[in-house]
Amino acid sequence: MSGHSKWSSIKHKKAATDAKRGKLFSKLSRAITVAAKEGGPDPDGNPALANAIQKAKDNSMPKDNIEKAIQRGSGGGEGSSYETVTYEGYGPSGVAVFVEATTDNRNRTAAEIRNIFTRNNGKLGETGSVAWIFERKGIIIVGAESVDEDELMTVAIESGAEDVSQDESTYEIVTAPTELMAVRRALEEAGIRLQSAELAMQPKNTVKLDESDAKKMLRLMDALEDADDVQQVHANFDISEEILEALA
Repeated sequence: MSGHSKWSSIKHKKAATDAKRGKLFSKLSRAITVAAKEGGPDPDGNPALANAIQKAKDNSMPKDNIEKAIQRGSGGGEGSSYETVTYEGYGPSGVAVFVEATTDNRNRTAAEIRNIFTRNNGKLGETGSVAWIFERKGIIIVGAESVDEDELMTVAIESGAEDVSQDESTYEIVTAPTELMAVRRALEEAGIRLQSAELAMQPKNTVKLDESDAKKMLRLMDALEDADDVQQVHANFDISEEILEALA
């Protein structure tokens, strides 16, 4: 499992403050709107929309808000000018960073992302500089202490998962993007509790960081993820669980 997946697992354990929840709802709503605009309003035929809706439900976003976001994306009107943009760059020790954002002003967002990289020991790269290191996958994280390994493996593989791996306290289940919701549903129906389940960019290789660079890397991740226009940040760092727990 990549260090980034471990970091995501730790973040999901943190309770969101009311202020952050307000920002989260705004990001989730925008993600639904853009997914509906780009792939259509039917989640059954639009994995990105299905994932965005499920993520909103996981974070207790009201049903009305979800439906309004879908309508904005499929019917135009306020919010329909948003589009998906990506940025690529580097963190400490040459860690590859891939940023997904939604924006109605490319120049504003690009300037903000560049500034965040510069202020946090990183560097914004050219389009295509690191994208080749990642591939789109469904990633499901399950706490190792809460599940029987044989049962998890059986349910995951039989429902369409590509791979299951364990790293200390968690399991990482990898699926094709189109199979994420089916595998998630099968695991939940089997009574297996999930820590997180989302579409992500999985790195093909990783860069191991010591404590000093790990601290800088996580500061860059936090700064990028806190930006209003940013939806997801993916990176190929590998940090030991011991260092992650200490820094988190």
